[in-house]
Amino acid sequence: MSSYLKEYSIKSPLYGILAAGVLLLGVLAYYNWVIALLGLLVLAGLFYLTLTMVEKKQRKTEEYITTLSYRLKKVGEEALLEMPIGIMLFNEDYYIEWTNPFLASCFSEDSLAGRSLYDVADSIVPLIKQEIETETLTLHDRKFKVVHKREERLLYFFDVTEQVEIEKLYEDERTAIAIILLDNYDDLTQGMDDQRKSSINSLVTSLLDKWARDNGVFFKRVSSERFIAVFNEHILQQLEKGKFSILDEIRETTAKQNVPLTLSIGVGSAVSSLPELGSLAQSSLDLALGRGGDQVAIKQSNGKVKFYGGKTNPMEKRTRVRARVISHALKDIVLDSDKVIVMGHKNPDMDAIGSAIGILKVAQMNEREGYIVINTQQLDSSVLRLMEEIKNKEDLYARFITPDEAFEMITDETLLVVVDTHKPSMVIEERLLNRIDKVVVIDHHRRGEEFIKNSLLVYMEPYASSTAELVTELLEYQPKRSKIDMLEATSLLAGIIVDTKSFTLRTGSRTFDAASYLRAHGADTVLVQKFLKEDVDTYIKRSKLIEEVIFYKKGIAIASAKSDQVHNQVLIAQAADTLLTMDGVVASFVMAKRVDDKVGISARSLGDINVQVIMEMLNGGGHLTNAATQQACSIEEAEGRLKAAIDEYLEGGQKE
Repeated sequence: MSSYLKEYSIKSPLYGILAAGVLLLGVLAYYNWVIALLGLLVLAGLFYLTLTMVEKKQRKTEEYITTLSYRLKKVGEEALLEMPIGIMLFNEDYYIEWTNPFLASCFSEDSLAGRSLYDVADSIVPLIKQEIETETLTLHDRKFKVVHKREERLLYFFDVTEQVEIEKLYEDERTAIAIILLDNYDDLTQGMDDQRKSSINSLVTSLLDKWARDNGVFFKRVSSERFIAVFNEHILQQLEKGKFSILDEIRETTAKQNVPLTLSIGVGSAVSSLPELGSLAQSSLDLALGRGGDQVAIKQSNGKVKFYGGKTNPMEKRTRVRARVISHALKDIVLDSDKVIVMGHKNPDMDAIGSAIGILKVAQMNEREGYIVINTQQLDSSVLRLMEEIKNKEDLYARFITPDEAFEMITDETLLVVVDTHKPSMVIEERLLNRIDKVVVIDHHRRGEEFIKNSLLVYMEPYASSTAELVTELLEYQPKRSKIDMLEATSLLAGIIVDTKSFTLRTGSRTFDAASYLRAHGADTVLVQKFLKEDVDTYIKRSKLIEEVIFYKKGIAIASAKSDQVHNQVLIAQAADTLLTMDGVVASFVMAKRVDDKVGISARSLGDINVQVIMEMLNGGGHLTNAATQQACSIEEAEGRLKAAIDEYLEGGQKE
């Protein structure tokens, strides 16, 4: 019917013309029938010729369409069966119903129909179950971009092996820049004769030059203590696998010469802009130096930072000149403010409270109002005893406020001083950080990836025993409008004693200087001991926690509380400290469930093992000899993660 209509539609104009011609000839025949007859014959001939031509053209068109349909069908069949695109149909039970020959050939099979996806390629099943539309998978040593059509239960496989290889080649060839600094070159070579200094220079340069040649690194010395290295991402990956063994090589070789030089390396990577790479490298170096040096920091464009090394205690580079400069800078900032609010970390210890009281005194010495933010629900027993003593001094006790009270009194001119932490997530009230523009950070921990941004002044000294020690030095250079009283000096001394474990860990000459200054201002050592006393129940709980100790590796002790026991973080830390005093223990790790249902892990060491690096693998941090983290998992899972981190650390050390 349709073909008839099509034919009629083509021929109908001809019939119309014929009818019009006959009508005209009929009129003409009325006047002259001979001419009309001749016209009729001519009209019939023309109509016949035209009709024949139209039919011929129509036949050609139909033949062309028939041929085209056949070709299109053939192309479709070839595309389905022969083009290098895999096609798979599967049923609800993940059995393959049909695949095209190309996909079967990729699996080195004649046919995959009837086989289970679990047997053929089990990595595809999660993609289907999770209803992921597109994913790149590795199948039989080839990379495929798999497109999932859920409603049709259909999978398309696009071979992207070459594309992935080209992308990897591009990634591997991207440039990375490193800035290498000899941490303590000036201090160690000061006073050396030229021959000795030249010998040290030659030794260090030859070691670095050999390291550069062996690893394909372009290396150039730009000053007596600074070098530039240029390499690509592939070389950087190899250096990371070796944990930057050059750090140990320089340290150990120079130590044999009685010149313990160490390296700090800042690396910029993962961006194509050379100026940005240079900025990242310098920023990484600043971060490595802020953590005490003798380590590598690799900063990427996404803000992520990797650390390697940091196995030695940082050298004491602080001078009284620097302390005086920082103290005067702090005084100027305080004078430009209407009030000073001091805030430590969550669950504050004696160091956080003591240093906060010290900064409060700085504000008073500069005739500015000062307040300390605390959360009374987060105080341990020693801090509670200190607070009970402070209650007897109404003027001092009135300066302790809640986070809500602090939030209500702040203005645009208010100064916030953060003590004993530099991580926004660790402060008592993060809203204050977001609300106050003028921020000062004073801390003694090694700088981590997370850091308070846009600070007016940062005083971070990772080699200091405590923040209380740093604040005590700052107090020495403040105006003497008011004296430090006995309780304020005792609070600062308690902070130093707690963080040094009674002057046995991380104690330098400056620590004793600070303690001497506080003692001269009336610090009461007997009162400190009163603050730090513990009750019998706490002692028993700690002893039971230590009972669970096992030796995981030589000298590494791990104690895990039972899963149904809940302990506070202070008790966990005290147990780690106690374990470290045991014979044969060089590093201790104690973990237990906390009130917030997280697993708290405290780590301590004598210095041979960098527990900070191990805790950073578990998103924690701290010092080389004192660190901690929290894990949102079970005790068993936390113990497994800890052992894996210890293994990775020890394996890295062996590689170095």
